[in-house]
Order: sequence, then C-alpha cells, then structure tokens
Amino acid sequence: MPASDKMNTLPPGSWLGLLGGGQLGRMFCHAAQSLGYRVAVLDPAGDGPTAMVADRHVSADYADTQGLAELAGLCPAITTEFENVPAASLRALAARVRVSPGADAVAIVQDRNDEKAYVAGQGIPVAPNVPVRATADLESADAALFPGILKVARLGYDGKGQARVATREEALAAFAAFGSVPCVLEALMPLDYEVSVVLARGADGEAAVFPVARNVHRDGILAVTTVGAPMDAALTEQATQAALGIAHGLGYVGVLCVEFFVLRDGRLVVNEIAPRPHNSGHYSMDACQTSQFEQQARVLAGLPLGSTRLLAPAVMLNILGDVWFTPGSDTPREPDWAAVLAVPSAKLHLYGKHEARRGRKMGHVTCVAATLEQAQADALAVAAALGLPGTLD
Repeated sequence: MPASDKMNTLPPGSWLGLLGGGQLGRMFCHAAQSLGYRVAVLDPAGDGPTAMVADRHVSADYADTQGLAELAGLCPAITTEFENVPAASLRALAARVRVSPGADAVAIVQDRNDEKAYVAGQGIPVAPNVPVRATADLESADAALFPGILKVARLGYDGKGQARVATREEALAAFAAFGSVPCVLEALMPLDYEVSVVLARGADGEAAVFPVARNVHRDGILAVTTVGAPMDAALTEQATQAALGIAHGLGYVGVLCVEFFVLRDGRLVVNEIAPRPHNSGHYSMDACQTSQFEQQARVLAGLPLGSTRLLAPAVMLNILGDVWFTPGSDTPREPDWAAVLAVPSAKLHLYGKHEARRGRKMGHVTCVAATLEQAQADALAVAAALGLPGTLD
C-alpha cells in the first residue's frame, strides 16, 4: 500500500459508520467487528437486524441533519447498506468524513433511467428501453418494446414496482396503477439464464472481483446462487470486464454488484447495478477467502483488499418468510432448523428479523462442498427440509 494510502488507514478500534439497518448492515457489522472495528448505524427502526448487533445505534431518518451530524462526529468513515439513502445525505456527510460509495455514483444507480443511460453510454449492452414519465411516452413507444416489463424508476426491488405488459394498453394500465410515477419500459428479452458479478474497488482504483455467480429468481426474488459450475470463459471475461468498466466509469469506491442477462444467442446485457453488497454475493461468507462484507469494511477503513479466491463450489439458497407457513395456513411455525443443519455442508445465516412474512428475506443457507455435485445434492436436501422447491433451476 502506498504511503499516502497508509496515512488514510483507520486502525482497528476506530468507528465505522453505516446508513441502513437491514440484513446487509448486520453482516457488515459482523465482518467489521471481526477486524476489530466498532460500528455505528443510523437507522430509523429501533429493532432492525443491524441495530441489534451494532456498537451504537443512532435512531434517525436518513435525511435527519442532527442524526447525520452525530454519526459524522463519531465515525471518520461511513458507508451504506442499501441504495436508496438520499444522495444529498451522502454529500452532506462527505463534506466532513470519508464516504463510500460516493453520492454521485449512488445517485445514478438510484434511478433506472439514469442507470441504463450510463451503462449504454459506456458501450455496454442493455435491454431496449424507453423512459416513461407520462402516458404520452407509452403511447409513442416503439411497438418492438412489447411484450415488455414496466418498472418504476426509483425504489423498486425484489420484483416490487414491476409489471409484465403484453400490450400498450396493459402498459398504460400498469403505469396508472403505479401512480404515474417515472418508469422505464424494457423489452422482454429471450433469456437463457442470469449471472452476477460482485467486486470491491478501493480508493486507489485497485479492484478485486469475486467469481461470477449463476442465479435463479422466483417471483422476482433471488432464490438460488451457484458458484463453481463450468461457465463459458469468454462470457465470464466479458461480464467481469463490463463490471470493472462500470465501476471505473463511476469512480466507484466500495462493493458493487452488476446483474446480467445471458440471452439464448449468447449475448450478455446488463440488467441492474447495486451499489452495495448483494444477495448473490452471500456465498462469499463461507466459500471465499474474503467475504463481500469484509471487503466493504476493508475499503472503508483504507485497508488492502482481500483475496476473492473461491475455496470450494457452493450453492446458496435464500430463506423467505414463506417457510414459516404450511400451505393453506396463516399461522407461523418454526422451520426445522435441526434438519437443515443435519446436512453436513450447510451453513445457516438468519438475519434476526422478528416477524416472518411471505416474500420477506429472513436468511440464507450456503452449502459448500468438495465438488459442485455434492454442493447441489446438499442444497436439495436443505430445500427439502425447508419445504422449498426441489429444483435448483
């Protein structure tokens, strides 16, 4: 590490700040604390997953001036765990302390139209699309965009704020149902499968890329991530270089995920960017030399990036609140965790959320084994124990 960078390194025992109190923040806390740092979280919820484990909790809105000042007064470096923190708050903090990722990068990713325009401007393919800010935009949209998907431009995640639309009329109805807020209309693409690239980039421009993951979504929510499966080398390189190019162009500092569609003809197009650790990178906690959350802490503290080497093949299963309910019942019951942990390779991570709700992310299980075939077989055993679909695709 250059001497100039060492001057900016925060020693263990220092305070690291975090905006956002969900499960990603909780896992960041654990990683930062394992390196010897103390973590203060600003989150309006008093009993969120992060507040339970953070060393200090600042109970305030993300735009609260006094709360932001308190966090900045304690923490010489601050990061986020979700992308919808107001960019203005990040800018205000950056006037006083180190902030990563920066407000300008986050602001682009907070709006799907800005994000797609940025990616396309980098020469990286995206799905054909058009911004929708009024009904006239849909009325004049190219017929080739149908069938398509209408997505709200801001605040949508895990399939929320999205509607498949076969016709212009369906798109107009969906736009009205969304409250006529700004949207983007994307053409449906002939999808083969989905992959994601998670990387960490330091303030010195050095980057470390995690193995490309293959993902399966159900109802718009990530269900399965597999790493260590054979994958076309040219496609892997293309995805990696595209993700690195996006991060470099944004001047990004922190952990970033780029999700891609792989089309049936082999083409690769960017779906979305997440300016934070990502659900599809959770496997790194058990299957890589360094986890995505430790990388986030390293970047924030000004430490060298860790190795992203894959130690063994892995399959990660998301655990949603649905597994607390038997079919046809609204009365929750505890899943059979003993049966899950009877699978020798299973690593269980629960997020400490008080209430299980259908569709809510409650935890994940990663099966790490000597071979991909064993990891897949173990993941199917875990799925059976939890009542999840008995397939990984």
